[in-house]
Amino acid sequence: MSPELVALTILAASIGVGHTLLGPDHYLPFVVLARARGWSKATTVLVTTLCGLGHVGSSIVLGTIGIALGVAVARVEGIESARGDVAAWLLTAFGLVYMVWGIRRAARHRTHSHAHAHSGGETHIHLHDHERAHLHPHDQGAPAPALTPWVLFTIFVFGPCEPLIPILMYPAAADSAFGVALVAGVFSATTILTMLATVLLLSFGLSRLPTRGLERYSHALAGLAIFLCGLAIHLGL
Repeated sequence: MSPELVALTILAASIGVGHTLLGPDHYLPFVVLARARGWSKATTVLVTTLCGLGHVGSSIVLGTIGIALGVAVARVEGIESARGDVAAWLLTAFGLVYMVWGIRRAARHRTHSHAHAHSGGETHIHLHDHERAHLHPHDQGAPAPALTPWVLFTIFVFGPCEPLIPILMYPAAADSAFGVALVAGVFSATTILTMLATVLLLSFGLSRLPTRGLERYSHALAGLAIFLCGLAIHLGL
């Protein structure tokens, strides 16, 4: 293996870790949704891994096609930029919709009291909410649990790995096809592993915080966090 390819491989690992940690959109949506929707650790790992594969896989496919067809790197970067805009808008819209739904759900979940009198004259007061009671059939429950991961997956497929193609894949193509596969594989592995490690670490930390009083607003807060991630991308943060 040439010294240049060794350097590119090391760079691929470094960029994979760095660009993931510097982009909260790579892990924050999974942390807040896992908390709000009560995902198990296994589900959280599975959803994060699938979205990570979609994220890096789409850029690898695009870069491979560009290299095979001899497309100039600038044109491929233009496509990546357009995909990034779409992903940012999708993430922002998803966060906004989820936040609004979470606010409505929190309002229905507001606890209040009712007094009931028994035949003997005894009166008692009990608390309840409208989370499951008095709802119209089309208002019941949360968005389909199986839908949320697929929405995230779609967003991450559109989300490009900006440094992968111009900084790693095209330079590696000057060495060999093996070089392209190597740097793409190392970049993918470090990106997904960093996503998983960060999601699990933050989820563990969040579980230790006294958030019981905020449980009612967990979905609304999750939507807000995702919305802010999308907004940050639009602002170039």
